[in-house]
Amino acid sequence: MSRALPFVLTACLGLIAADGPPKPIELFDGKSLDGWKKTPFYGADAVDVRAADGAIVLPEGNSMTGVTCTRADLPKVDYELTYEAMRTAGEDFFAAATFPAGDGFLTLVNGGWGGNITGLSCIDGADASENQTTTGYKYKDQTWYRFQVRVTADAVRCRIDDKEVVKVDVRDRKLSTRIQVRASEPLGFATWHTAGLVRKVSLRPLTAAEVAENRVEEP
Repeated sequence: MSRALPFVLTACLGLIAADGPPKPIELFDGKSLDGWKKTPFYGADAVDVRAADGAIVLPEGNSMTGVTCTRADLPKVDYELTYEAMRTAGEDFFAAATFPAGDGFLTLVNGGWGGNITGLSCIDGADASENQTTTGYKYKDQTWYRFQVRVTADAVRCRIDDKEVVKVDVRDRKLSTRIQVRASEPLGFATWHTAGLVRKVSLRPLTAAEVAENRVEEP
């Protein structure tokens, strides 16, 4: 996979201090849907903002509800995406995050297939239930979880709170989304017969050291 152009978003806004680490860019202000739009899923319910939680409200819908970022200056590699999400009802994914990954896109599914599966869809055509990122993770209702996704040209790593749940070498791999969530591209969150909240969505460029640390050595 070819390395993408430099992190245009940060360069344009001048958010990297000459004498300090990159600063995160807040993509959601906690008060409005500025910079976001309702994802046009068939049967989607209305999305809103819950001011008390500073969160985007994603209802259950039929079968999906979501929001998609409207920014045109998102990075493709060498960045970190962080967000918090909570499941408020249902038993499936409550904030599946779709994001750019080099020349393609990926979705971090959180609690898909009846709440049993967390992983990345899709790698070489295989979704989160059938590729090397498939993992089990038990989510509780009414509980905030912090997600971290690091994307480089070499690898994608994902953490939930303090636990790394995904690390995969993506060199020479085809990265794509399932057709059901394709409308979430380039960056968005979606639910499946489940309701959730999303807040504290931010992006920041990785340092050179973090890019090097993100590599995955596979046997």
